[in-house]
Amino acid sequence: MVWAVRVPHVQIPSFSPFDDPGPDFASLLKRSGLAPDAVLGDVAAAGAIPHGTTVVAIRFADGVVMAGDRRATSGNFISHRSIEKVFPADRWSGVAIAGAAGPAMEMVKLFQLQLEHYEKVEGQALSLEGKANQLSQMVRNHLPAAMQGLAVVPLFAGYDTRRGVGRLFQYDVTGGRYEENDYATSGSGGLHAATVVKLEFAEGLDRAQTVDLAMKALMTAADEDSATGGPDPVRGIWPVIATIDAQGFTRLTDDELAERYAALTEGQSR
Repeated sequence: MVWAVRVPHVQIPSFSPFDDPGPDFASLLKRSGLAPDAVLGDVAAAGAIPHGTTVVAIRFADGVVMAGDRRATSGNFISHRSIEKVFPADRWSGVAIAGAAGPAMEMVKLFQLQLEHYEKVEGQALSLEGKANQLSQMVRNHLPAAMQGLAVVPLFAGYDTRRGVGRLFQYDVTGGRYEENDYATSGSGGLHAATVVKLEFAEGLDRAQTVDLAMKALMTAADEDSATGGPDPVRGIWPVIATIDAQGFTRLTDDELAERYAALTEGQSR
C-alpha cells in the first residue's frame, strides 16, 4: 500500500514599499501564520532524539574562540559522528548549540535570518547586545518544547565593533541570558571542559594559545563524558573551532586542527 501525503500550499507574504514588515523576523512569521506549531504530547514516545554536546567559548586578547565537538547521541547510541555545532550568526558573531539537535539547528537558521532581516530593514546591523537579547527571546519561546524534552541551550559570542572587544553569553532553558567575562560552556561535557579552561585561562592569551586551550577542554570532556566525541584522526573528524575578532568569523581548517592535535598529544605523551 502506498500512502499519499498532502502538503498544504504555503503562501509567502509580500509587502509593498509602504507596508513595513518591521525588523523582527520571528514576529513577522507569527503575524503571517508561518510559525511552527507548539510541540504537544510525549516527544519521547517518538523515539530517542539526537542531542549534541559539548560547546565552549573562550575570550582571548583580540576576540573570542568558539569550539564544539562533533558527536550527537540518541540515548546510549552514537547517532552522528560529524555533526556541526558552531555556526556564524553573522559576520561578527557566532552561536554554538547544545541540546536537541533538530530544534537547535532550526533556531540557528531562524536567528541568522533574523539578523539579516533586521539589517536589511534598518540599514544597519543589530548591536551585539541586541543580538544576544534576540537569541534569549528565541530560547524563551522554545520553553514549551524544552518541557517536552527538546531543550536547546546555546552559547553566543561575538566581536563588539563598538567596544573593540570580544564578548560571550550563555543561556538557560527559560531564556535567561548571562554575560561571562572569560569563558562559558554548555552541554553534558561542559563541566569537565570548564574545569580545564578555569585552570589554564589567563588574561591576554593570544589566538593560538586559546585555540589550543579550547581543543584541550574538548579532549578532556571526551575522556570523561560518553556523549562528547574527541578528535578522530582515523576518520578525519575534528572539532569545529572558529575565531571571532576584528576580521570577523573565521573557521579553522581541519589541517590546522590536525597539526595542533599532534602537537598537543606529543606534549602530553612526554
